[in-house]
Amino acid sequence: MDVAWLNEDEERAWRAFRRLLIALPARLNRDLARDSGLSPADYEVLSTLSEKPNRRWALKDLAAKMEWSRSRLSHHATRMQVRGLVGKDPDPQDARGCILVLTDEGFRLLEEAAPHHLASVRARFLDHLSPDERAVLLELSTRIADLPD
Repeated sequence: MDVAWLNEDEERAWRAFRRLLIALPARLNRDLARDSGLSPADYEVLSTLSEKPNRRWALKDLAAKMEWSRSRLSHHATRMQVRGLVGKDPDPQDARGCILVLTDEGFRLLEEAAPHHLASVRARFLDHLSPDERAVLLELSTRIADLPD
């Protein structure tokens, strides 16, 4: 196999990015757990459902957004259901699936968690970027995240 080894600049950039991929989520996740008791997956489910009409969305679509298997999200949603954060309704378009529903309790917890989480995102990330840097980050992140598998 012919390998295109990284030059010094590429390696430094890649290693710095890898460190960011580890350090930033770990710090944000610790803050989220400390401030609200939610996991990152809990927050993703709750916040996504809160933005949907009637606070409902098909499990299969949320799983695709999170890049999780349907089974993994179904098990996680069941644990959230036990805590009263989400409900599950049958999916009329998918006999094997379900519609996740954000409960009033889940919405209440999200409303309590969001200000703390956003303060953490600002303090640990956004406040360290200029408007121009945020624009570049948006463009790069979108381009790379939207590459096909």
